[in-house]
Amino acid sequence: MRSSAESQSLFEKAQQWIPGGVNSPVRAFRAVGGNPFFAVRASRATVWDADGNEYIDYVGTWGPAILGHAPGVVVEAVQKAAEHGTSFGIPNPLEVRMAELVVNAVPSVEKVRMCNSGTEATMSAIRLARGFTKRNKIIKFEGCYHGHVDSLLVKAGSGALTLGQPDSAGVPAEFTSQTIVLPFNDVESVRGAFAEHGRDIAGIILEPVPANAGLYLPRGGYLEFLRDITAEHDSLLIFDEVMTGFRLSLAGAQGHFGITPDMSCFGKIIGGGLPVGAFGGRAEIMDCLAPDGPVYQAGTLSGNPLAMAAGVAVLEALVDGSVYKKIEALGQTLSDGLAKAAAAAGVSVQLQRIGSMSCCYFADAPVYNMTDAMQSDRDRFAKYFQGMLEEGVYIAPSQFEAGFISAAHDEAAIEKTVAAATKVMKTI
Repeated sequence: MRSSAESQSLFEKAQQWIPGGVNSPVRAFRAVGGNPFFAVRASRATVWDADGNEYIDYVGTWGPAILGHAPGVVVEAVQKAAEHGTSFGIPNPLEVRMAELVVNAVPSVEKVRMCNSGTEATMSAIRLARGFTKRNKIIKFEGCYHGHVDSLLVKAGSGALTLGQPDSAGVPAEFTSQTIVLPFNDVESVRGAFAEHGRDIAGIILEPVPANAGLYLPRGGYLEFLRDITAEHDSLLIFDEVMTGFRLSLAGAQGHFGITPDMSCFGKIIGGGLPVGAFGGRAEIMDCLAPDGPVYQAGTLSGNPLAMAAGVAVLEALVDGSVYKKIEALGQTLSDGLAKAAAAAGVSVQLQRIGSMSCCYFADAPVYNMTDAMQSDRDRFAKYFQGMLEEGVYIAPSQFEAGFISAAHDEAAIEKTVAAATKVMKTI
């Protein structure tokens, strides 16, 4: 049994001063039982807790750690930037370099605006879509999480879904009245929405690979269909690539699938582990933003030099493509190993993977949308989570979250993970 006294003490103190003892709901372990451990150090693919336990980490800060934890290029970049000031509230050269890297990597993005979180990015993209099209309605999909934006926090994923609350208290019905929620991978429902509301639909926002209700993939031709129907109705197609951006490829999911959205939202990797967000798209759309246009968006810490320095270091390390080859191969090895572990234990699982992102649903049938995902055995997942944690492997503490591999993982880490899964699967 791993020691946990210090983490337990910290959690008791945290609950006195922080709602639920955590600053983001899914960290509370409510879906898997027990209390969270408190991390004090991370390096490469390993995290250490306050009690000295170490874990192979497949959460990776929920996506940003594509190079692993505390990579030298990022630490050095942040240290150098900090020596010159932690924030200016004035334009700085690193903002320009970041914009250049994003625009050069993602063909659909001609201009980009930095902000401070994925939530800010999606919120701003929706406002801009409405301002550009002069329409009000937005289509989103069940299980796609776009941050805690009021108008989009309906049938969402991530922590809301984990806690069994797809909606949120405190969001007036009027705020979501212009949001049309449809099942993912369902062509006919989208056709029906456009038939009824086409003249007032500003756009569709979606995770091209939904990764906040676990992980499920678009059916063949589905993204192409969304591209065609939005173009047909002069609506905008908005890809929320906060998760997939710069992870599935240098050009994100849109590069992987060969789809060109009108706008894209980014976060996570482009901050190198620091708080960041961004949204970009065609120049004619982006030029509607203040100060050039009538759509207002601002932020004191937008383009913060520390975040920009970290993000630039990560993106420059990804340009040659070698990281993607490595993490793709490791992802395949891990999935193959987990499939064998489940088969040996006689446990029914649906292993979903794309590149370095994956999810193991304890379910009997394939998963294509949130309804399918909700059929998974969450009690069995909780037992699996606790068993893997005891074996020194940290996966997301929810059936409805994706896992991530970094360039710092290696064959030895994968082998240890598969061995742990083989042992744990036999007990659940």
